[in-house]
Amino acid sequence: MSRSETNAPLVDRFGRTHTSMRLSVTDRCNLRCQYCMPDGPLKFLPRAEVLTFEEITRLVAVAATMGVRKLRLTGGEPLVRSELPRLVTMLRTIDGVDEIALTTNALLLAEQAEPLRRAGLDRLNVSLDTVRDEPFREISRRDGLGRVLAGLEAAGRAGFTRIRLNAIAMRGFTEAEAPHLARFARAGGYELRFIEYMPLDADGGWQADQVLSGAELRELLAAEFGPLEPSARPTPSQPATDYRWTDVEGPGAVVGFINPVSEPFCDACDRLRLTAEGQVRNCLFSTEEWDARELLRSGADDNALRQLLSDCVAAKKRGHGIDDAEFVRPERAMYQIGG
Repeated sequence: MSRSETNAPLVDRFGRTHTSMRLSVTDRCNLRCQYCMPDGPLKFLPRAEVLTFEEITRLVAVAATMGVRKLRLTGGEPLVRSELPRLVTMLRTIDGVDEIALTTNALLLAEQAEPLRRAGLDRLNVSLDTVRDEPFREISRRDGLGRVLAGLEAAGRAGFTRIRLNAIAMRGFTEAEAPHLARFARAGGYELRFIEYMPLDADGGWQADQVLSGAELRELLAAEFGPLEPSARPTPSQPATDYRWTDVEGPGAVVGFINPVSEPFCDACDRLRLTAEGQVRNCLFSTEEWDARELLRSGADDNALRQLLSDCVAAKKRGHGIDDAEFVRPERAMYQIGG
């Protein structure tokens, strides 16, 4: 019997078992953040090329038979995809799925937080690089901070108890904003994470010296608020290195640093990615994709989908290679891959 005819776990040649899948539901977004999208005219995917909720659910159901347990809905901005709570409801019925999370810029969260929670969404990650109006307009090239803050409040009322704020760490911007973000997170009970700026901007302008490292940020925050104590990593595959403020209790005490550039964590990676148009990727920085949409729309059976997932995982490299002299950045930007 071939591997594709079994429910064998998705283990790559380096022994990493893949239990997490990030699902991009759209490449569209209502912001134009400097580290992700260009400010000029964009050509988004035609609707017919984007996977339907039924197609996404079918692929996830197959992946779940191979050990995928955690799902993250991404974009673009996932909340611009109409009827997103319906997809959450569909994914919630899949046997083996333990957690469904969502990464959002929260511009539309005030209206959707309650229906998403009712549908079965477990957890929210909110992308927020600043809590000040002018820097918000600078980094996102749009207005909307008030709507984001209203979305966070609505999420709390809807019953989301573990809300994480994700901020990109860019030299020349984040040094000034990090203390304000930390103060906001500490007071509001939000877990805070800083993610090093990666070479995934649509304009292709990334330079290594623009990366504000997690170590530098940690020193900056400790100088402002006092010592940070190392915190246990809940799972080996968690990308963040967590610390805790010594003077705060609850989720607001946690600040994490995701350092893909200065401290790659590829050895523990357990993630696969599905783009909005149905391409499976084994790494954010992969230059190769596996076409699940073609199988889904051509009448292929579940074993063919299992084989595709197995082939994708089998081809995974040891690391993303950002720190390698021969690194080739992906042709796609972050919004086209799925954050």
